[in-house]
Amino acid sequence: MDALASTIRKLLASYEEAGGINHSDGPNLPSKQSVAAIVDDLETLAFPGYRREDGIVDTNADFLIGELVHRTARNLVRELERSLDYRLRMETGRGCPAACHMEARDLAYDFLESLPGIRTVLMEDVAAAFSGDPAAKSVEEVILSYPGMEAIVAHRFAHWFWERRIPLLPRMMSEYLHGKTGIDIHPGARIGRMFFIDHGTGVVIGETAVIGDRVKIYQGVTLGALSVRKAEGDVKRHPTIEDDVTIYSGATILGGQTVIGRGSVIGGNVWLTRSVPPYSRVYMPQGDFILECDGGPQTLASGCEDRD
Repeated sequence: MDALASTIRKLLASYEEAGGINHSDGPNLPSKQSVAAIVDDLETLAFPGYRREDGIVDTNADFLIGELVHRTARNLVRELERSLDYRLRMETGRGCPAACHMEARDLAYDFLESLPGIRTVLMEDVAAAFSGDPAAKSVEEVILSYPGMEAIVAHRFAHWFWERRIPLLPRMMSEYLHGKTGIDIHPGARIGRMFFIDHGTGVVIGETAVIGDRVKIYQGVTLGALSVRKAEGDVKRHPTIEDDVTIYSGATILGGQTVIGRGSVIGGNVWLTRSVPPYSRVYMPQGDFILECDGGPQTLASGCEDRD
């Protein structure tokens, strides 16, 4: 251990010189582990019996749900208080007064009170996935195994806190699911009802994106910004997707002024930086692929000669 004494001293010095340390004896930041546990418990409250080893039956529902609500409330109050303290220190240079605990408690209770309404919206998302995917054999399959559904669930929770200007916590909730699913939805994105992400890997939805009702998107879709300049952090940078739009895999749609009109279909690998009117069909040009052969490029239909 003595061989590491110098390394330990240098690490401690670097914390003081370069920052990047969350002091346990000072104002604490929210805990990643605790936020992940909150998301998991909220998923269980949203879909009882789907996320826990023990199932829900009539005789134990009151106890199990009651215990889970109280545990989630305690954890939420603690992490919300830390988030509120962080916000106040960033804005005023001073930490939270004792009233922060009361504000955190009120926020946690208000959120839990809103859960039945959020569940209604989530069940519409489940219905959209089941009806929109021929491979879905049951509603239960969608809830248990669809990564897009899991990402949407977390987003509905995170967005509630984002709308109330809670720092850190909503982004941490979203990033927890980003790591699990490969789907990156910023908690600021406004997403309508009956939203379905099919397959999902590589989907990116930016902070100021606005998505209407009954929208369906596939893997690899990006709803991004044309510019990433820090000075434009407070302006609308991401596109608006109106109702009943389908966006196929690999499509990239950029810009805060870009509007995809209702009922439109955006084909795979399309790159869009300007608006399209309602009921548009936007596809890549239909052309033959090119093969690189020994004798030079050939069309896919021609193929390469067999050269032994």
